[in-house]
Amino acid sequence: MSEAGGMFDLTGRRALVTGSTQGIGLALARGLAQAGATVVLNGRDATRLATAAEALRAEGFDVETLSFDATDHEAVRAAVDTFEAGTGPIDILVNNAGMQHRAPLQDFPAEAFERLLQTNIASVFHVGQAVARHMIGRGRGKIINIASVQTALARPGIAPYTATKGAVGNLTKGMATDWARLGLNCNAIAPGYFDTPLNAALVADPAFSTWLEGRTPAGRWGKVEELVGACVFLASDASSFVNGHTLFVDGGISVSL
Repeated sequence: MSEAGGMFDLTGRRALVTGSTQGIGLALARGLAQAGATVVLNGRDATRLATAAEALRAEGFDVETLSFDATDHEAVRAAVDTFEAGTGPIDILVNNAGMQHRAPLQDFPAEAFERLLQTNIASVFHVGQAVARHMIGRGRGKIINIASVQTALARPGIAPYTATKGAVGNLTKGMATDWARLGLNCNAIAPGYFDTPLNAALVADPAFSTWLEGRTPAGRWGKVEELVGACVFLASDASSFVNGHTLFVDGGISVSL
C-alpha cells in the first residue's frame, strides 16, 4: 500500500456508528468496514440491527452490534463501559442517530420539539461523552458527528430540526476545544439532500425534487455512498490536525444563491 493510501487505512480500529441499521448510518458503517475497520452497529430495534449486521457480514466485513437508546444517558454509559471492558476499545465514533419532523413553526408540536432535541443533539452529548472518557485514557480517538446542511441554512417547516443541527455544529466545536489537547479529533459532516428513508417524502415529491435539482449546483440528490470518503478521511490518520471542523458534503447548495 502506498504511503498516501496508508493514511486512510483503518485496519485494526473499531468504529461505533449510532443509528446504523439503515440510510446514512449503514452506508457509513459499510464504508468504514471497506477501509479496514471493525464496525459496531447500533440501533434500538434488535431485529433490524441483526438484519443489518448479517448483511455486512455476508459482504465479508467484521461486524459487532451494541444495542442502546442513544437518548438515555445512563443506558449509553452502561453499554459503552461494558463493551469497552468486555470486547475492546472504540477507536472511532460516528454520532449518526437522528430524526426529522416537519410542521409550520407556529403549529409545531411541543412533544415533537422535545423528541428532536433528545434524538438529534442530546444523543451526541450522551454517546460522545461516554466514548470520549475511554478515548482520553488512551490519548487518541476520532469522533465524527453527523450535522446537516441545516447547520448553516434554514428552510420552511423544519425550524426545530435546524436548531438541533446548528447545535451539533457548535457542540462539535466544543468537543474539539475541550478534547483536542487530550488526543482526540472531533469533527462533523454536514450532508446536503440525500436520498434516504428520512427524506423519502421529499424524494417522492416531484415539485420538491425539481426545486432541489435547480437549487443545488450539482443538479441532483446525493447518494449516501458519496458521504463515505469524508467519513473515512475524518476517521483516519489523514485528518490528524483537523479539529472542530464541519465538512459540508452537499453538492454546493450551501455556497450558492
